[in-house]
Amino acid sequence: MRTQFKIGQSVTLLDDDLSGIITQISAEAISIITSDGFEFDVNAHEIVPDKTLDLDFDQNLDSLIKEKESSYKKRKKPVAKAKGVVPPMEVDLHIHQLTKSERGMTAHDKLNLQIDTARHKLEFAIDKRIQRVVFIHGVGEGVLKAELEYLFSRYDTIKFYDANYQRYGLGATEVYIYQNPE
Repeated sequence: MRTQFKIGQSVTLLDDDLSGIITQISAEAISIITSDGFEFDVNAHEIVPDKTLDLDFDQNLDSLIKEKESSYKKRKKPVAKAKGVVPPMEVDLHIHQLTKSERGMTAHDKLNLQIDTARHKLEFAIDKRIQRVVFIHGVGEGVLKAELEYLFSRYDTIKFYDANYQRYGLGATEVYIYQNPE
């Protein structure tokens, strides 16, 4: 005696601990949706009618479909980010970015302004718990880079390294700030 299945009928899989409601019947397969919203196809000989649920099948099916549609609407669309990486704070230390006019400034004055700015921005990042900071210093003769490395080496809670070459070339240093130093 072969049981006739119908759309909206509650069924249980024979070889698995899964049950669901029939959503579509074709000659090749029967489509089932579980209470979790998963849909899959089975053969008629793999399922049996679920006698434990004596519910209005159409109402049960409608509620499952509405629940599944609402879960799709609740999903947040992903923001275009690079695999969960928070972009770093960038600090451009080029002198024309730090002052309106460099007239009358000696090379020593310019270097001090750049180092003071770097120290201030680093302290700000530590205070605000910003984890990554990129200091853009340019290539030049390497004096500013050497001074920055000396400044960064005085902090126990940070590590520093050359920033992403593809984005910054050789003229930037990235600082990683450990948030929970112990």
